Amino acid sequence: MDYRRLGRSGIDVSAICLGTMTWGSQNSQDEAFAQMDYAVGEGVNFFDTAEMYPAPPRAETYTRTEEIIGNWLATRGSRDKIVLATKVVGPGTRFPYIRDGMPRLTRNHIVEALDASLQRLGCDFIDLYQLHWPERATNFFGKLGFTYDDEEDAIPIEETLEVLDELVRAGKIREIGLSNETPWGTMSFLRLAELGRGPRVASIQNPYSLLNRSFEAGLAEVAIREDCGLLAYAPLGAGTLTGKYLDGQSPKGARFTLFPENRRYRGKRADAAVRAYVDLARAHDLEPAQMALAYVLSRQFVTAAIMGSTSLAQMKLDIAASRVTLSEEVLDAIEEVHKIYTYPCP
Repeated sequence: MDYRRLGRSGIDVSAICLGTMTWGSQNSQDEAFAQMDYAVGEGVNFFDTAEMYPAPPRAETYTRTEEIIGNWLATRGSRDKIVLATKVVGPGTRFPYIRDGMPRLTRNHIVEALDASLQRLGCDFIDLYQLHWPERATNFFGKLGFTYDDEEDAIPIEETLEVLDELVRAGKIREIGLSNETPWGTMSFLRLAELGRGPRVASIQNPYSLLNRSFEAGLAEVAIREDCGLLAYAPLGAGTLTGKYLDGQSPKGARFTLFPENRRYRGKRADAAVRAYVDLARAHDLEPAQMALAYVLSRQFVTAAIMGSTSLAQMKLDIAASRVTLSEEVLDAIEEVHKIYTYPCP
């Protein structure tokens, strides 16, 4: 397993990060335990979760994923071997069951969220505490264009960073990270840290895959020059890059079979891009999923790829992708496909 430095911290994380958002919905606790056991045995030391998980978010399953991880840590006694990342939800009206029904990135919400996560996880501290999405309105979750709202009531970044600074000083957080962020937002956090207004951001967790390379347009340079690497989520485009949904297939138990309302990585253009990448992989005797993951891991701005699987068999295949090196011929062919399908799934 390859290990990489998390930002400018002294923390080294495995290039494969274990994604957990299906635990408590698609996966039982026993299945989650089996996944964690196997991943750790393969050298994975980095787990990513969130107070909101499992996904899709529902009141009846809210916080279950953190509880499962906490139970595993309690039975395995492995806290000192795991770099544990979790997230506080950003603002939104679709979470009437979270705190007062209007979560924000304010002092009270962040303190309450962190303390609750620590209790569920059975931990004294979080290695990487992330803001799940920005407080302000911006272009994330599939939006490329930006529309400015001059009447928005967003909590200033300074206020959010101030409380995170207090929690770092209190020893409850080691490092902070962003998620679903933009170049402007990331640089704003970094600039404030340089001015002594709070801790420095160690990572950005955004979507990145063969189906969505929008990170390259502005954030890749930030990630490299500022040592604020990408934690790439959905590196398989929510499983579509395996090819399992092509030709109208709906595998039993698969995410889009269970939750067809999620269309972010579906559609005619997305399917055409998936077919091109799957055909390319098979022409070079590569597993499509492994080619897709190996590509993400080969990018200089990537700290880790967050890999989530509902089956242990798929997890084994995905973790093995960390040992795959793509040839220049394959990399060149990927770029040719990318020219045709540049942003099939923003």
